[in-house]
Amino acid sequence: MTVELLLMIGGLAVLDTLSPATLGVTVYLLLIEKARLASRLGIYLLTVASFYFLVGIALMLGLDAVLARYADALDSLLQARAVSWTMLILGGALFIASFYYPRRKSNTLPRPASQRKLAMVALGITTGLLEVATALPYFAAIGLMTTSHLAMLQWLPVMAAYNLIMVMPSLLLYAAHRIAGRAMGRPLERLQRKLSSYAGSAASWAMCIAGLILVFFSLDYL
Repeated sequence: MTVELLLMIGGLAVLDTLSPATLGVTVYLLLIEKARLASRLGIYLLTVASFYFLVGIALMLGLDAVLARYADALDSLLQARAVSWTMLILGGALFIASFYYPRRKSNTLPRPASQRKLAMVALGITTGLLEVATALPYFAAIGLMTTSHLAMLQWLPVMAAYNLIMVMPSLLLYAAHRIAGRAMGRPLERLQRKLSSYAGSAASWAMCIAGLILVFFSLDYL
């Protein structure tokens, strides 16, 4: 495993920290939960990270099996100039479209029906289901690890670290809330409004990065 590969995956993980749903629920809990904030938020974030981790394992094992079976055919396909040009055009289209991605102005972030532990688990799964289909940085990281032919003992801790980085902003917000207390009230309210108003921004960034990755990857075969 090269340092360059780790830096690319780390950059994608940092991009994934822009998840408006995970941050939005975290801010909501920080604003309303008083008695058992640590346990409720901990269960929620653990559920989100575990959901993505299991999805990542399933994708890695599935992609690895496909690549192992069709490695020669896939390599020949990637070397075909028509395929490389298709990837280049698709990457360029994603990059350009990212600047025109519509921003949602309505409050569409998930909210817990209650603050019970089971509700936090359900909310974490709901968050994962809502965002996994558009988790382009995560899919790009999985693709990079798969095409690099990493052993399971190599990619498993990398994926665990990736998911830890994904929820790190929420953990940092909680730490700041513990330290600052009531002084965090107004900043959290402003952050909540911004997350609700600009939830589409994270998707546009994801499209931009995914497009650039496709462009640079296709250049190796042109």
